Amino acid sequence: MSTTLDVDILCIGAGGGAYPAAFRLARAGRRVVMVDPKGVMSGNCLAEGCVPSKAVREAASLWTRAQHFARFGIQRTPAVDYGAVVAHKDAVQERRYVQHAEELKAFGDRLELVKGVARFLDERRLKVEGPNVDREYRAKQVIIASGADITIPPIPGAENCLTSRDVFALNPSVRSLPDPLLVVGGGYIGLETACFFRAFGVKVRVLEMTNQLLPGFDPRMVMELGRLLDSEIVVTLNAKVETIEKTATGFKVWYSRDGRRESAESAQVLIAVGRSPVIPEGSERIGLELERGGIKADEAQRTNIPGLYACGDINNQAPLFHAAVRQSLVAAANILAGTAVDYFDRDSVPFTVFTLPAAACVGATPLTASRLGINVIEAAASLSEDSRAQILDETGGEVRLFFSSGSLRLIGGWVIGLDAENLISEIGLAVARGLTARDLAEFPGQHPMAAETITRAARSLF
Repeated sequence: MSTTLDVDILCIGAGGGAYPAAFRLARAGRRVVMVDPKGVMSGNCLAEGCVPSKAVREAASLWTRAQHFARFGIQRTPAVDYGAVVAHKDAVQERRYVQHAEELKAFGDRLELVKGVARFLDERRLKVEGPNVDREYRAKQVIIASGADITIPPIPGAENCLTSRDVFALNPSVRSLPDPLLVVGGGYIGLETACFFRAFGVKVRVLEMTNQLLPGFDPRMVMELGRLLDSEIVVTLNAKVETIEKTATGFKVWYSRDGRRESAESAQVLIAVGRSPVIPEGSERIGLELERGGIKADEAQRTNIPGLYACGDINNQAPLFHAAVRQSLVAAANILAGTAVDYFDRDSVPFTVFTLPAAACVGATPLTASRLGINVIEAAASLSEDSRAQILDETGGEVRLFFSSGSLRLIGGWVIGLDAENLISEIGLAVARGLTARDLAEFPGQHPMAAETITRAARSLF
């Protein structure tokens, strides 16, 4: 028989959209329960996303750089030990799980993590079922942070293919290089993974259904990045995959393009067509409003039902771990205040495509600004003139900044090439704080680091 427990806050999920709020609320004396089917903290980011994929990415980046500088007499290794790369990735995940467990333990009985699945019985009552739990909870507030899951398209044979989970999960099924590899989907997950494996010597082909890689990103940025990617990654655009057949040697993928039916064969196929929000059972029955496949929330992270908040991938505002963390803290502040006192600013959230090299953007681009009637002044600096890029012999790419005409307030920017993943946070902070071209131009960016390229770009306007 199930029992009922009263708590102050119940978090559906234990990832970036949940545990920062849970920590803050527990520190404030609230009784908090997190419910997550994994039974561990950090959600999909640590389980199969950001952290493990970037562990592999950094290994691929260092491998590429080491091979480049082998001309100095450094011994060139004939082939990468991909099993060792996976072991490193696994070790990072395990270390962080231990770290999170210690963080959780410090809260004592104010914060509990329950392994299970939560479903709404009504607006404040939830049923939680799991391996060791069958219980009803009554909560004063609920934070819905159930995240997103891999989308498997309705393509015959797709169920037999690899996904990012097979590559990046702890103790993954892929422990040797899948060569050759065909990637279905040219979004950031598919393109990043294609770059990692290509760096390790795998023959890679990407099929993208739309007319550009990275659909949804500014076409100018994508075009500039495309010139810097490994030219041996074969990309086919406007390719709609129709069926995937198993063969004696792997797979045969049939797709249509320009009215013709074509095929490609590969040892392995990776499906990477995106992720979809995981809507808790009972959400629609209690009247939660949905939007674009997720739960609708405002900038204060409030849903249409008072006392229910939605944070992270579930609300589709910015499907990124660091955005989820910020949203989680916004929800916590508003719960503690009893009213909206904090708001999420989606316009200053940086987004990096961790290809080799990377491309990163934040805020508005001229394309998005024009739709809002904002006149833009651009400032740019090429990495070909940057000292750090010259030192590392990685001179492709640029820093490009977008300012509102008149005020010259920074409204967005992108970085393509060396250190893009780091530089974009500096630009994002400037966007969030409303800095101007003059502010950036007068700041002494450190030499010889690529960050001084931001200063140099802004100085070009004066």
